[in-house]
Amino acid sequence: MIKKRIYSPGPVDVSPYTSLEMAKPIMHHRTKEFEAVVADVVQGLKYVFQTEGDVLVFASSGTGAMEGAVVNTLNPGDKAICVVGGKFGERWSQLVSRFGGVPVDITVQWGQAVDPKVIAAKLDADPSIKAVYLQASETSTGVAHPVKAVADIVRKRKDTLLVVDGITAVGVMNMPTDEWGLDIVVGGSQKAWRLPPGLAFASVSAKAWGFVERCKQPRYYFDWAKEKKNLAKNTTAYTPAVSLMVGLAQVLGEIRAEGLDSLFARSASYAQAFRAAMKALGMDLFAPGSPSDSITAVLAPEGIDSGAIVKHLAAKYGITIAGGQDHAKGKIFRVSHMGYLDALDMVPAVAAVEMTLKELGHPVDLGAGVRAAQEVLVGA
Repeated sequence: MIKKRIYSPGPVDVSPYTSLEMAKPIMHHRTKEFEAVVADVVQGLKYVFQTEGDVLVFASSGTGAMEGAVVNTLNPGDKAICVVGGKFGERWSQLVSRFGGVPVDITVQWGQAVDPKVIAAKLDADPSIKAVYLQASETSTGVAHPVKAVADIVRKRKDTLLVVDGITAVGVMNMPTDEWGLDIVVGGSQKAWRLPPGLAFASVSAKAWGFVERCKQPRYYFDWAKEKKNLAKNTTAYTPAVSLMVGLAQVLGEIRAEGLDSLFARSASYAQAFRAAMKALGMDLFAPGSPSDSITAVLAPEGIDSGAIVKHLAAKYGITIAGGQDHAKGKIFRVSHMGYLDALDMVPAVAAVEMTLKELGHPVDLGAGVRAAQEVLVGA
């Protein structure tokens, strides 16, 4: 028997307490009982997103919220800056283009963060640009982009929105929506929310609602104005993912009990421990200059395909991680620090990587990475 452990950047491990809540007999979604769940969820989401504004919930993957952030705000022909430094930055550009917008791509080398000055220069050169789309944490590369610095630039422009993909950031990294002036932040349940896939979230500022009112794009399911009206009555426009909403209420209760400061510090310690372990093994990070606390991307040793590392970990040790995508395929492996994890979960992840590298023929000082991780975790 091999015990299964999941360290992928989504889906993540789900707490047995949450699973038990979701396993309870299902309730009907047009009842006072479910309205109470919705009310609780909405307040909890505002707490985690750190906003007094609206936070919408949809039964979809995070990409649904990304699509909604385009079709509810951009008219055909509108220009939008898209920071393209990974697979999900590419997705912003593809969405803008698909719905008739004009993407103004800022291409960033994979593994590096965008320079806010480049965004400022683009906006200064063309004041007609209606939005800036970027990732807080680029899941495909392990990069954390400088969201606050970009927000400081964009929020001064009343005719330009800042839209942030926070799918692998919200609930892990401190990103205060209202304080920083973030207009739209999207999220997905299968990341830091410790849930199965199936829910998408979007916080929407007052400034963004003005764009929604002026937007002429056709939309039906992802009609944010319609969803806002329903959430005000503690219900949803369409059939919700009832069991996931019940699980989300459980998770939000746990997050509020722990507190955001503790949550962010704990998540950061896991990432720091794993990065320290990889360095102790002589490994290089793919995003050394601006690493995300959600996920660490590591360059595979020369002569070893990262896909072999991923497959060996799964086959022999029951550990699921992720490899690289597109031109990073075969070059990097990615380990998540999200989900139902505690400090001790980082230790077997490091140990398994050590053993796998040795078994694949790479010289490894067994225990060096584990020791480095422990030293960080002991002091956290």
